[in-house]
Amino acid sequence: MERIPSRRAGALPWLLLSLVVIAADQLTKYFVLQALEPYVPQPVIPGLLNWTLAFNTGAAFSFLHDQAGWQRWLFSALAVTVSAVLTRWLSTLPREDWRNAMPIALVIGGALGNLIDRVRVGQVTDFIEVYYRTWSFPAFNLADSAISVGAVLLLWFGLFSGSQGSGGKVGR
Repeated sequence: MERIPSRRAGALPWLLLSLVVIAADQLTKYFVLQALEPYVPQPVIPGLLNWTLAFNTGAAFSFLHDQAGWQRWLFSALAVTVSAVLTRWLSTLPREDWRNAMPIALVIGGALGNLIDRVRVGQVTDFIEVYYRTWSFPAFNLADSAISVGAVLLLWFGLFSGSQGSGGKVGR
């Protein structure tokens, strides 16, 4: 007798990927806090990549970093809300719909990784600095990378998947 897969859990097993992202993010932050001095660049690939320990009380690109502290709770509430909405969406997807499930799990893991920092110490720890000559991208971390990659993949699969397989289309 062929076993019919249960749709009850949907794609929630993809939350294991979120846990991997959270663990990797927190471990790397732990190590850089032990190994680096704040705002002292350590070249990894000269002319392109440094490890530079930095702290951000704001959001992406230090948005609202210069505020009095209320932004900590705003961004914390936003991370919880977005993660809850995405987890609910994940629960409605078929488990095999990796084109939606994987990017959603990446975003959830990244949001919760940075949430841990905000709640625990009031700021997010960043350490990856990409630059070229006079141009420099704001420092970021693995959680930020997971959020960015997840968002781009959701857009990519949503726009360019066509009618292949589950195609990343919601509700298939």
